[in-house]
Amino acid sequence: MSHSSEPSAEIGFDDFLKVDVRAGVIVDAQPFPEARKPAIKLWVDFGEPLGVKKSSAQITVHYAPEELIGKQVMAVTNFPPRQIGKFMSEILVLGFPDENGEVVLARPDKQVPKGGRLF
Repeated sequence: MSHSSEPSAEIGFDDFLKVDVRAGVIVDAQPFPEARKPAIKLWVDFGEPLGVKKSSAQITVHYAPEELIGKQVMAVTNFPPRQIGKFMSEILVLGFPDENGEVVLARPDKQVPKGGRLF
């Protein structure tokens, strides 16, 4: 994954609509010490019909597992699952790099319903 600040190639609106970005609530977060890079295993509840989905997130610089429970996050929910070590990641939790390139989670600034889709 590129962390470039260069603009991406132009896409059409129909391409944007293919990316299913939804709001969910972190219901569990566990350390992931066996990951190649420091990470936290997340379980995010998107409500029905998606339910709870898992993700591995490299967010250990700014977040501890216990402080993540109950936080709303945004995630891409329609990528294929990806094996990360012995853990199957089903979603991509979204974030932005800080001034040192470390991930800061992308979150709604007000509470929104679980499973709400970005538009």
